[in-house]
Amino acid sequence: MLHDFCIIGGGIVGLATALDLLKQQPGSRLVLLEKEAEVGFHQTGHNSGVIHAGIYYAPGSLKASLCVEGNRATKTFCSAHNIPFETCGKLLVATDAAEQARMNVLAEHARLNGIEFQQLDASQLRTIEPNIDGVGALLVPSTGLVDYRLVSQAMANEIRKRGGQIYLEEKVIAIRESGVDVSARTGRLGEIRASKLVACGGLQSDRLAQLAGLSVDHRIVPFRGEYFRLPDTKADIIKHHIYPIPNPALPFLGVHMTRMADGGVTIGPNAVLARSREGYAKSSTSIRDMVDIASFPGSWRVLGKHLGPAIQEAVSSISRSVFLALSRKYCPSLEKADLRPHPAGIRAQAVLPDGTLVHDFLFKETSRMVHVLNAPSPAATSAIPIGRMIARRVLGGNDSPSRMIEAIDVLSRSGI
Repeated sequence: MLHDFCIIGGGIVGLATALDLLKQQPGSRLVLLEKEAEVGFHQTGHNSGVIHAGIYYAPGSLKASLCVEGNRATKTFCSAHNIPFETCGKLLVATDAAEQARMNVLAEHARLNGIEFQQLDASQLRTIEPNIDGVGALLVPSTGLVDYRLVSQAMANEIRKRGGQIYLEEKVIAIRESGVDVSARTGRLGEIRASKLVACGGLQSDRLAQLAGLSVDHRIVPFRGEYFRLPDTKADIIKHHIYPIPNPALPFLGVHMTRMADGGVTIGPNAVLARSREGYAKSSTSIRDMVDIASFPGSWRVLGKHLGPAIQEAVSSISRSVFLALSRKYCPSLEKADLRPHPAGIRAQAVLPDGTLVHDFLFKETSRMVHVLNAPSPAATSAIPIGRMIARRVLGGNDSPSRMIEAIDVLSRSGI
C-alpha cells in the first residue's frame, strides 16, 4: 500500500505534525512509526512540563511567535481533551544589580512580543513568594504547567480517530527515496511506502538523516539534565515557577525551581555531557554514543569554548553541597536533606563542527522528505504551531522543494 504520509518519531512534534496533516487533508493515509512502547517517551516525557510564555526570545523572531501561539494552543488542546493543566505563572528573579539590568531588557522583550508581565521590586517579590530572595523580578502570568505525556497520548488518540495508524516498537532501520515514493523499513513491519516522509527523530535525528542518505554537518551531542525534587512537605514552598535571569555568556539557562503537574517541586538542572543518548540513569553508558561524541570535532570545540561552565556543572553534579549553594541563591531556606532524587532528562543538542551550539530550528529536505534535525526548547510548548508549519510546508512543497528552503532561510534570519 502506498501511504500519503509516513511520520517517523512519536514525540510531541511528530504527533503534532501528523495530527495537522490529517486536519489539513482529511482521509489521508498516514502512518506513524515509533521505536518505543509508548509515544512521548524521550524528550517529551522527560521535560519539566512548563507551558512557556516566550519571554526569553528575540522580539519579532519566529521562535517568540511560535511560543506565544503555542502557549495558547496547548491550553486550548488540554481544555478540549480534559487534560489537567494550571496557569501558575513564572517569576524571573534578579539577585543582583547585573541581573536586574538584564531583567529590564527582558521586560522590553516581553512588551515587544505582546506578553503580559508585571515588574516587581524586592518587597513585592517577597509578598507573593515569601521563601524567595531577590532584588526584583518579572512576573509572567501566562506560564503554566502540564504533563506533556498526557498531551502526547491525547494527540495519538486523535490521530487514530482521524484514520491515522500508529505503530509502536517499530524501529526504522532503512530509508530509501525514489522518484515516485519514499520508503521506511522496520524490523517487524517491513517496508512502509509513502508519497511523503517526515522524520522527527529528536535524539536520533542526525542518524535518521544519515540513514536516508542525507549529508549532515552537525551532530546531536546529548546533555543530561539532572534534577532534584523537594519532599512533599515542602511542595508549597513556591506558588510560581522560579527562573533565573539568563546570562548570555553561558550556554544553558541555569538552576530553576519548577512546579510539576503532580503537585511536586523540582530544582535543576545541572547540564552535563551524557554518556548515552537515551540512558537516563547516571551510570548509563553507550559505547556507540561515546565514540560518536569523541570522534566529532565539534564536541571538543564546544568543551573548549565553555570549559569554565562545564567544570562548574560537573562539580555541582558530583557535589550536592555545591548544588545546594546554587539553589539557595533564590531560596535560602533549603537544606541538603531537601534535595531528593528525581529522574533526569536528556537534551538533544545539535552542535556544529566548529563547536557552535545550534539554538535554532534545523531542517534538511528533499522533494519527498523533511527531516526535523533540531527542534529546540520550547518545542513542547510550541509543538502545535510547529507541527502546523511543517505540515503546511510538506503539503505546499509537492512541486517546489525550494519552499522548504525558503522556510529554513526565514527561520535562520529570525534569530531563533
